[in-house]
Amino acid sequence: MKKKNKSIILSVLILPVFFSGLFAGISPCKEGTPAAATLEFWSVFDDSDVFDPLIAKYKEVAPNVTINYKKKNIASYEQELIDALATGRGPDIFSIHNTWLPKHKDKLAAASEALITPKRFDELFVDVASQDFVDSGKIYALPLSVDTLALYYNKDLLNSAGITMPPQTWAEFNSAVEKLTRRDNKNNILQSGAALGTAKNINRSTDILMALMLQSGAKMVNDKRDYITFDQAVSSQDGEFYPGRQALIFYTNFASPGLKVYTWNQDQHYSLDAFIEGKVAMMLNYNYQLPSVKARSAHLQVAVAPLPQISKTSKKTTFANYWAQAVGRGSKNQAEAWKFLAWLSSQEISRQYLEVTQKPAARRDLIEEQKKDDQLGVFAEQALYARSWWEIDNLAIERIFAEMIEGLNSGKITAENALRQAVAQANLLLRQD
Repeated sequence: MKKKNKSIILSVLILPVFFSGLFAGISPCKEGTPAAATLEFWSVFDDSDVFDPLIAKYKEVAPNVTINYKKKNIASYEQELIDALATGRGPDIFSIHNTWLPKHKDKLAAASEALITPKRFDELFVDVASQDFVDSGKIYALPLSVDTLALYYNKDLLNSAGITMPPQTWAEFNSAVEKLTRRDNKNNILQSGAALGTAKNINRSTDILMALMLQSGAKMVNDKRDYITFDQAVSSQDGEFYPGRQALIFYTNFASPGLKVYTWNQDQHYSLDAFIEGKVAMMLNYNYQLPSVKARSAHLQVAVAPLPQISKTSKKTTFANYWAQAVGRGSKNQAEAWKFLAWLSSQEISRQYLEVTQKPAARRDLIEEQKKDDQLGVFAEQALYARSWWEIDNLAIERIFAEMIEGLNSGKITAENALRQAVAQANLLLRQD
């Protein structure tokens, strides 16, 4: 009996200290030992064999906590989640996309400052994570990984064109496109230098345009986040300049038959398929596509480089696309759910997750470890300068941006008017919020 009591006492004393060491700045020990709870955890993309071993490890330090993980279908996930939360059947923990805070904040429980402060969050995670998940001094989600747009290229096609290095700037990119594109005497595209210029047949086309806008200096939304501004002018040394308009024109130029950089049109195969088929030399995409691309293009020499920039001296910018874990406002076990997420986001547990999933890190200390990785290095380092913006409704914004691209491609509207219409539609979304 004495031995059993001694064991209980030791577990009470050791458990908070163990948590404190694991979290390295995220301190659930301040809120006490995890209480008895059963937590439902929904996510997408990661199979149960990714999380089950981690959950089992958490069970060792929090034996009273049971976590049931379910992988959901991405096609129906958001609506299923909304419906479940509305009826009180929702999960305690669930993954949210980095664009979801504007439209789903009312469904989320913020972390307590006893667990993690915004200042500590900034120290641990890359800047874009604060931009996406910290609002009015409250933290709404913790990310394990941050994915970013990078340049995929076919080494064989670049070698054949005499291009020794992937382009680092957009001027170099344009030059490479001209060298890599092959057209017949009727201007039909035989080989594309890059998959850019249209909306429907380019994977993540709207993300690419947003990245170009941000690189160009467009302010996507005002400081109060109540007015969309990506059509407005900014001041420079040379006077006023419209970065949103310039980015839209630059992007759609690749689908303009009369220009030297004409390399793509609506009749091309879907960009991912065309790249895998060896019919396009370069495309812009995320790390999550890399395993599939390499598996389907074993006959090609595929490589990845950082997203081209305005110049070699300009402030680096790429676009972020990733998921993070949040706690539902309707959960009866909010404190225990947040303690698990803090543990999951700790350095060692995050490292284990990333080793299994081969994803780029969200934590700064793990990015340093991944920099030299042949596959992840580019994406990991880019996470340090990734950006996003306050999209009031990401799916609606995607449709608006795609319509803007297609409108300019059609020749029936000017870039200025296409932007004006897009901004008007986006502002309607803000007013409806």
